[in-house]
Amino acid sequence: MMEDYKKRLALTLAETGAVFFDKGLILKDGRPTPYFVNMAMFKTGRLSLELGSFFADMMVSRDLVKDTDIILGPSYKGSSIAMATTISLWKDHGFDLAFDYDRKEAKTHGEATASKSVFVNQTFFDGCHIFVVDDVATSMGTKYDLLEKIKGEARAREMQFHVVGIGIAIDREQTTAVYDKAGNVILGQKGENAIQDFVLKSGIPVYCVAGIREIIEYIYREKVPVMIQGRRIPIDEETKAEFDEYIGIYGIE
Repeated sequence: MMEDYKKRLALTLAETGAVFFDKGLILKDGRPTPYFVNMAMFKTGRLSLELGSFFADMMVSRDLVKDTDIILGPSYKGSSIAMATTISLWKDHGFDLAFDYDRKEAKTHGEATASKSVFVNQTFFDGCHIFVVDDVATSMGTKYDLLEKIKGEARAREMQFHVVGIGIAIDREQTTAVYDKAGNVILGQKGENAIQDFVLKSGIPVYCVAGIREIIEYIYREKVPVMIQGRRIPIDEETKAEFDEYIGIYGIE
């Protein structure tokens, strides 16, 4: 049975146009795609709090809050998600956690002159448990970079920090792109499962608010209007078939 917070996420994605279908869409990695997810559409106070509530509800339902001291969001999008998640954890569940986010480079003036910390709110303490939140995961490159910053901070302060998990809003559930020797994307070939590789390499579990398969399946089954080629209509059989074929070609097992 699909959890309530996943249903609310699916409805909000459709309402805002954050998930949409169109012809000629190309991913950053060069592959064509029948759909796209644009989490930048969560750009009002209400929608920001909604997004935070999805993460908060997921964390509570998976019993992750008891092992977390700090919600950390990688700049820039992750920073607002971290703050919204802590607000929702307090407002809806009574958990008062700290939040933090990283700078692109260390601050060397003002309150950070002594520490030169790359983390803005300076919430880390020896032995703290950190849960990272972000909108999407593709190559997991941003997450690897953030882990290196956390390790650097721990070394500089001679402390131990523990990253207990990574939370992402939407798992696209697809493999990475495959390229030929000239750097051109090879269509129709599956690459690696970036999230699975991240977990194996880092030992840190990754939690998704929802996967794209269940999101689209719910929108399709409930006949929720979504943006398709510029029109807000329920997903038709042709569009659903294109999505299923795409996932069959590039999706993770």
